[in-house]
Amino acid sequence: MNPNNFELVSTQACIVGESPLWSVLQQRWYWVDIPRKTIWSYDPATQSTHSWLCSEMVANIALTTAGTLIAAMESGIFHITLQDGPAVNASLLAALPEAGPGIRFNDGRCDRQGRYWSGTMFMDMAAARDIGNLYRYTTDDGLSVPVVSQLLTQNGLAWSPDGKTMYLSDSHPQRQLIWAFDYDTDSGTPHGQRVFADMTNMAGRPDGAAVDTDGCYWICANDGAAVVRFTPEGKVDRTISLPMKKPAMCSFGGSNLDELMITSINPDPQTPDAWAGQTLIIRPGAQGIAETLFPLDI
Repeated sequence: MNPNNFELVSTQACIVGESPLWSVLQQRWYWVDIPRKTIWSYDPATQSTHSWLCSEMVANIALTTAGTLIAAMESGIFHITLQDGPAVNASLLAALPEAGPGIRFNDGRCDRQGRYWSGTMFMDMAAARDIGNLYRYTTDDGLSVPVVSQLLTQNGLAWSPDGKTMYLSDSHPQRQLIWAFDYDTDSGTPHGQRVFADMTNMAGRPDGAAVDTDGCYWICANDGAAVVRFTPEGKVDRTISLPMKKPAMCSFGGSNLDELMITSINPDPQTPDAWAGQTLIIRPGAQGIAETLFPLDI
């Protein structure tokens, strides 16, 4: 592919674009810019974008059954209602026990049953502090104890089509691993952690991910200017080159769930780079699975 095959969805480049998400009900895309504390949306029918400003950094979002959002932010997990104007109504659902300077949530999404998952990280990656934890949140049980610990830069959360395999990556340069877990769909408990893929000797680090209907795992190769598809056996069978060096996360959507939105990072906004931080849509020849909604009655 070349840049002419990419659909640029906004002229506003992100600093750290993350958490692309397709709403089947609303037929629109959502994503976030973490440092700018911003939630974005894109309506492909009108080719229009809109943004909302949050009170603190929002790392990832998921859709709820109420037509609203659940979001992992700096101080905890919030219920987000998007207003008509540029602001949001945010109410705290669960405080982050380890909240403090330099710590925030990172990657997250719902499992196939609608449980919300998100992990934490220490933002100064040069410090290489493995204090990140992966949490599960439900309205009945609240925020879990750490389910996976000692993470440097948590990323890559995704589930197989049947929900029985959970994927998780650590994108820190000292790790660059993708793990698979057996996943108990009744209790929402991962076990049997094993290395699914080691990207140490590949171009790019494993960042955000998505799964298609064939059970293949698509992951952004941060610093590698590509998105890579792994088979369920952990073998690379496709690599799509991208015009930006640091793609961050990908997600399937569109009316037929055959589009892949890819967000990216602009590490130095003062350095001219036409593609850094841009949000793109490609059609990779695969079909995704609609995100499960988080059950929420309001």
